[in-house]
Amino acid sequence: QVQLVESGGGLVQPGGSLRLSCAASGLTFSSYAMSWYRQAPGKERELVATITSSGRSTNYAGSVKGRFTISRDNAKSTVYLQLNSLKPEDTAMYYCKAQWLVSHWGQGTQVTVSS
Repeated sequence: QVQLVESGGGLVQPGGSLRLSCAASGLTFSSYAMSWYRQAPGKERELVATITSSGRSTNYAGSVKGRFTISRDNAKSTVYLQLNSLKPEDTAMYYCKAQWLVSHWGQGTQVTVSS
């Protein structure tokens, strides 16, 4: 049974930082490209960042480029998202997704940026 479990969300002030983690089990993690998505209330889910299965290539949404960093540790079957210089508009539920032949989603972790 495939499981993706996100953690690391919370309440942070503008300009602050968080590190999200997504621990995977039940799949061959190193075969999967991994992505982080987010969904704010009343808005559609949007792609934030993607990393290839090897970790050699990454892509970011324009709104987070230069502030967020995606990385992975295949030995730990975990993908990370470092969030720096957070803004109120980054407030959302953050989800990880594993994609190879099929896609798997986690349940999400809430990030709230507010003073």
